Amino acid sequence: MGIDTKQAISRRQFTAGTLAASALAMLAGCSGEAGAGAGSASSGSSSSDRVFRCYLSEPAYIDPNNAQETQGALVVHALFDPLVTWDWSTNAAVPLAAAELPSISEDGLTYTFKLREGMTFHNGDPVDAESFRRGWERLADPNLATPSEIGYHLSPVLGYAEMAAGEATSMAGLACPDELTFQVTLIAPMADFLAVCCHPGLSPVPQAALDDQASFLEAPIGNGPFMMDGAWQHNQYINLVRFDDYYGEAPAIEGIYFDIKADPDTAFSEFEAGDVDFAPIPTGRIQDTIDAYGKSEDGYTAESGKQVLTGSQANTYFITLNISDPILSDVNVRRALSLAINRQNIVDTLYEGTRAVATSIFPPVIDDDPEDAWEYCTYDTERAGQLLDKAGYPADENGKRNLTLTLSYDGGRGHEDIMSSIQADLANIGVTIEQESLEWAALLPRLGDAQFQMGRSGWTADYPTMDNFLYPNFYSTANDNSSTFNNPDIDAALDAARQITDDEDRKVAYRQICHAIGQDVPVIPIMHAAHNYVVSERVKSFMFDAQLLGDFKNAEIA
Repeated sequence: MGIDTKQAISRRQFTAGTLAASALAMLAGCSGEAGAGAGSASSGSSSSDRVFRCYLSEPAYIDPNNAQETQGALVVHALFDPLVTWDWSTNAAVPLAAAELPSISEDGLTYTFKLREGMTFHNGDPVDAESFRRGWERLADPNLATPSEIGYHLSPVLGYAEMAAGEATSMAGLACPDELTFQVTLIAPMADFLAVCCHPGLSPVPQAALDDQASFLEAPIGNGPFMMDGAWQHNQYINLVRFDDYYGEAPAIEGIYFDIKADPDTAFSEFEAGDVDFAPIPTGRIQDTIDAYGKSEDGYTAESGKQVLTGSQANTYFITLNISDPILSDVNVRRALSLAINRQNIVDTLYEGTRAVATSIFPPVIDDDPEDAWEYCTYDTERAGQLLDKAGYPADENGKRNLTLTLSYDGGRGHEDIMSSIQADLANIGVTIEQESLEWAALLPRLGDAQFQMGRSGWTADYPTMDNFLYPNFYSTANDNSSTFNNPDIDAALDAARQITDDEDRKVAYRQICHAIGQDVPVIPIMHAAHNYVVSERVKSFMFDAQLLGDFKNAEIA
């Protein structure tokens, strides 16, 4: 999910974003049935007492092929089951569609997964090894009508690069020895590979995903506990119903009604009116809401009387800097901008102290070692001014520095106050910031194509590893490297760190890489998000994890 959309951005950026947005617009309003085996809720209705009514802002995609942001990933997570999933109580991958954890060859290259028997897709097709190969190869296929932007998750797999480049029609590292055996061979050992397999985008798909790509975009056919009830009604709702032929334990709820709202404050108002079960809490209302509804004991699990979720997220909110821009190519300018931002003020005044000031790209829930800290993530306006002087932007008699930059962000999604605070901080050191408010769908391709100077961004873990915060954002060829950061030494260090099998040694290597990236300041970390959500009292139990994925399968309504 990478770029984060809720409190930060959507997880991924699109290099072909304009085409993707056009395709979605063309398909908006299409309808169709998802297939047999559904429950009884009707499209567009959330009236059932057993339907979970969940706020959502408009996703980019709900096809696992592009589960690249938090909004879409939340839906994909309910529709599809990958091989394994992350268990936050043990901090380890556990089997899901796989019958057990895979056997791994002695050289660490080949993973052999045995699938559960009797699994079917929502249209009745069997879930077999071939359906996993089909799903994974879609991520690498450049010839799809809507190619994947998250295929790099499979870059460790043998044959991915060749297929993604159009030099092969299949991935050499994927094999199906029999119907229930799925085998994956890597280019080199990768200690975190099982965590990668937890990503909802690495799910199986039926043949229909290839036969009718346009319909699959709007009404994906999954293998998870819930299924589509009609097609995605853009900017209105997505309705899911319980899949009665699900291989696992049947969900207690009948369905999920994703109520799409452009304004999260509207969702909170509807929560107060009793029309929504899950909503974000507006700025300045967190403590009042805790007083009214009670606070979750662990920060992630809501129950009646303990309904406000405040758990730390595997998320970093940051400003990405286009270092190919003539002004921002100067590291002293980038360092000065970072030093001038009063992160503590943002956290205290806008979030009532419920978020943590960022000192690096790693959120504390991923790693909180002091080695991670970035030198230029402190607040030091005097030093910032000295660096701007050195960069050739001296202050005049009025304190102005003849330096103007544009800060682009997605408007109408709760970021305006943060952008204004940053604007004021930079004005204090003589830098003029012009705000550019864009639709989210317009901002994403700008970030992906480096058509910006400063851009609001962020990252929510696709899988909870240190590598996932570094590789996608800073590896020179990664799709989400919106800053255009390119350091061959960092690339080599990341490649090497992925192969370290000892957990502690691997962490040490990633900490050193993180610290080195911080010296170049390709992004400006601002804060690490925490949940600020409230769940209705009619919900007996609901868990919303640090990756912003909801456990709808085990949700209960009183």
